[in-house]
Amino acid sequence: MNKTILCIGAGYVGGPTMAVIADRCPDYKVMVVDIDAGRIAAWQSEQLPIYEPGLNDVVKRARNRNLFFSTDVAAGIREADIIFVSVNTPTKMFGAGAGRASDLQYWEKTARDIIENSDRDKIVVEKSTLPVRTAEAMNRILGSNDKGLHFDVLSNPEFLAEGTAIRDLESPDRVLIGAMETPAGLKAQQVLIDIYTRWVPREKIKTANIWSSELTKLVSNAMLAQRISSVNSISALCEKTAANIQEVSEAIGMDRRIGNRFLRASIGFGGSCFKKDILNLVYLCEHYGLPEVAKYWEQVVLMNEYQEARFVENIIASMFNTIAGKRIAIFGFAFKADTGDTRESPAIYVSRLLLEEHAQLAIFDPKALANAKLELQGVAGQVEYITDPYEAAKGAHAIAVLTEWPEFAEYDYERLYRIMEKPAFIFDGRNVLDHRKLYEIGFNVYPIGQRALAHLEKIK
Repeated sequence: MNKTILCIGAGYVGGPTMAVIADRCPDYKVMVVDIDAGRIAAWQSEQLPIYEPGLNDVVKRARNRNLFFSTDVAAGIREADIIFVSVNTPTKMFGAGAGRASDLQYWEKTARDIIENSDRDKIVVEKSTLPVRTAEAMNRILGSNDKGLHFDVLSNPEFLAEGTAIRDLESPDRVLIGAMETPAGLKAQQVLIDIYTRWVPREKIKTANIWSSELTKLVSNAMLAQRISSVNSISALCEKTAANIQEVSEAIGMDRRIGNRFLRASIGFGGSCFKKDILNLVYLCEHYGLPEVAKYWEQVVLMNEYQEARFVENIIASMFNTIAGKRIAIFGFAFKADTGDTRESPAIYVSRLLLEEHAQLAIFDPKALANAKLELQGVAGQVEYITDPYEAAKGAHAIAVLTEWPEFAEYDYERLYRIMEKPAFIFDGRNVLDHRKLYEIGFNVYPIGQRALAHLEKIK
């Protein structure tokens, strides 16, 4: 009766998704497998491998009741009726499509593992972000087995935002399930619908053909990233014209046709999905002979890179055109608040550029220091990783706010000002601080998309 679910891949998507399914479907056995023994051990401990608000409580309720973690991939495949594939699909860095296409080697290996270890028909669910038409390849690989087995392939893309993933899973805007438009495909689709309707209203479960489902994931992330790049492009114009990007964003966001989401100017977007998915979309457009469409979406990524570079250029120009030997406190390294994830974080790019200018970095982040060390491993330059924001700022010439952690607005900035070198600078890459108050304390304040508040005689 399809009562055993397996997820191959225990990362940011697989772990939380299976935890919520197990929590809401106690009559199902849910297994999560991964070849990374350290990651599986962490899922079985009190210190989970990822930080996500609410995740710990969900895991504790279901773990060892009907939620189990293991490194035995083969055994999991044999036992499962429904297999979610949530393996890594990074951007390919070699050969044809390098820098844009998805690297599907782990995905294909998983498909072949499923064939090798299966002894009966199964439902296979694409949970990884994949290029459109990937299900066709998955179907061919699985259908090539010589055991006479039948596999139904479904697409069930995730639409999670790190920091709110549990909320997104428990109360999603929509659940999308794509299937082959065959009797067997539609029957398999209904099996997955029956699982989600345990807690998701049926009207929020959207069905589609499998190709539409695959493409929707890429387009969804591309559209969100496009909004960020759009408002960031205008932030540059605001700084030149004395307009205020926050006022502009708030005003245009009141238009119901536009809405107010993803219109906050910043140093740029990060995370594992946006850049990767847009570049994959660019590659697909080029592959299908649509160069104009490809160039359109590529500009979203180029604008993001421009915003990161522009932030560093402003730091250098404001600090008398040299930051060599100057201590800069980095407040925040995660790509966004409420996560320890640093993948594609703007802080990586900003930190590398600052180090190239021979700045000395003191990096602080409430949850992401361990990952920050990994991201900058082997990068030349002087870097300290500090667990206290006041120690990071001690003797610093500047503070650069690179993540929108709410606690950053609550620090004692009078104390920070006293322990910093003078003139003291703050570069607010997320516009989360009270700029007027900081200016009155004595800081030279440089927000995104707003006029600088500086005590210096010459303001660029």
